[in-house]
Amino acid sequence: MTLIKPQAGVGPNSRLVYFASASWRRLFLAAVFILWTSLAGAGVAAATVPIGVFAWQGERAAETDWSPVLDYLNAALPQHSFRLDHYDAEGLRRAIAEHRVGLVITNPGYYVTMEAEFGLSRIATLASAGVSSPARAIGSVVFTRADRSEPAELRALRGKTVAAVAPDAFGGYLIAALELKHQGLDTGSDLAAVRFVGLPMTRVVDAVRRGDVDAGIVRTCLLEQLVERGALRSEDYRVLSPRQEPGLACATSTPLYPDWPIAVTRQTDPALAKAVVRALLEMPEGEGRLSWTVPADYRPVHDVYQELRVGPYAGLDAVTPEALVRRFWPWLLGVFALLAAWVIHTVRVEYQVHRRTRELREALQARKEAETRVRQNQEQMDHLSRLSVLGELSGNLAHEINQPLTSMGTYARSLLRRQSRGTLTAEALTEACTEIANESERAGGIVQRIRHFARKRPAVREPSDVVAIAAEARRLLLGMLAHAPEITIEDRSRGRCRVLADGQQIQQVLLNLVKNAIDASRALPPERQDVRIVIEPADTRMLVHVIDRGAGLEEAQRARLFEPFFTTKPDGLGLGLPICKTIVEAHGGRLWAGPNADGPGMRFSFSLPCHASSA
Repeated sequence: MTLIKPQAGVGPNSRLVYFASASWRRLFLAAVFILWTSLAGAGVAAATVPIGVFAWQGERAAETDWSPVLDYLNAALPQHSFRLDHYDAEGLRRAIAEHRVGLVITNPGYYVTMEAEFGLSRIATLASAGVSSPARAIGSVVFTRADRSEPAELRALRGKTVAAVAPDAFGGYLIAALELKHQGLDTGSDLAAVRFVGLPMTRVVDAVRRGDVDAGIVRTCLLEQLVERGALRSEDYRVLSPRQEPGLACATSTPLYPDWPIAVTRQTDPALAKAVVRALLEMPEGEGRLSWTVPADYRPVHDVYQELRVGPYAGLDAVTPEALVRRFWPWLLGVFALLAAWVIHTVRVEYQVHRRTRELREALQARKEAETRVRQNQEQMDHLSRLSVLGELSGNLAHEINQPLTSMGTYARSLLRRQSRGTLTAEALTEACTEIANESERAGGIVQRIRHFARKRPAVREPSDVVAIAAEARRLLLGMLAHAPEITIEDRSRGRCRVLADGQQIQQVLLNLVKNAIDASRALPPERQDVRIVIEPADTRMLVHVIDRGAGLEEAQRARLFEPFFTTKPDGLGLGLPICKTIVEAHGGRLWAGPNADGPGMRFSFSLPCHASSA
């Protein structure tokens, strides 16, 4: 065999090899061709999904921050090829307008602005490490050099020069501007000047350090990050009006607002959005990793823009009394003093009435839209939870429907055999047809109950009988479970009251609780697999208990039962009980759990207020 050796005269960074044997050369080229073809085919099959990211600290920092999310999505959804595109605020707005991005990761302020302009829809909220809640994660820090002699208060900025990122920067200006307004300072008239230095945000720190301005506004935790990297010393600056926010390790001068969302555009495929949501919610947590949670309420962010009259609310103060006076001043000069005073008073009152009416109408409309979105999101979560229950039970559905179908086939074949032998009688025909009809009604009843439970519809609350709801949930479970354990309903209510509830949502709660009880005792002997549903009154409330005799739970597990994503099942998502708790509390009730007082196992209980006493 001929040896392979490096070509003479080639340096180490561009070393070439050659094959002395023609057969080896052909094999090598064939292997390269096959590998290239496979990679090209895989690249064509994968659909590219651009993710637009707001790079508030520059492209390099954005690449470092968001690469774990990109790598995870590419691994979790291999049928798509995700790509990070970094933009400043204006570049991101143009990319959305030109449909060049499918997903958007930005700060809550720019999200609210582009939600109003382009119809973005948030699908998840970032759960950053070091904060107690994604709903309270972002604020502003107003700071000065430590060698300045003014009091460390925001009021000391009157007549001073302040540096900020941009007029529309959320953490880099707007949050602090609102807090200054609450402190009685107007950034346009009470400050000497506001200098906008642009991105990256470290330019604000540099301007304060050089003494170009008296103070600076940056996002919370930026100063601590610079200190940690050695780019700033903590003794060189001081924070104005520092406040302690629970769960936040960084200094802040303002209240906190929701963390960054990830949103989809109007053109994004709903199937892709659903897959991304599921992948992000299942993204593993750990040191140095990002994690995501269900979308937070961004109404506080809207309140910032609305109170400052910027962004989506910039037109609220389009007309002012001063403008009306300047416009009509030449005409007022020719009018008598009394008539002039009457006209000014009338115009001012009329303007204020119209302005306040418009503001009230818009505020009510915004509140109604927010409530509609919250209700739609809750209905979507309830619907997904019902589908999850049906998905867990679907393995037994084919078996249960197959039984009546088999019986119908048996009777039909029996009729055919008797007919071929000439022994078919009217009595046999009547009996067989009756049994076929009964079995078809049985199969149809199973399918009808499942369709009724799984359909998506708006919540409708009406006076309901809890016992009837429990009986329907029991029938649905028995119709779908093969070898179902004994499920008994103990009615101790004596028909004392009815509850005002959405029957389907309460049935969903019962199905989740009973399904959990069945799973808890599935591996135990048959005599310990039964489940009891006890319904009893308590003053002006109705109590419902779901009791099993399974292995039970430890106290540490019971303490976390209603936390999102906590589960004791190997294949569970940990969303069933939190959704049940949300549904019960939305009905004015309470859901809790404890050990079974009558033996082993658990007892899950919830209460619902009585709507009216039964006759």
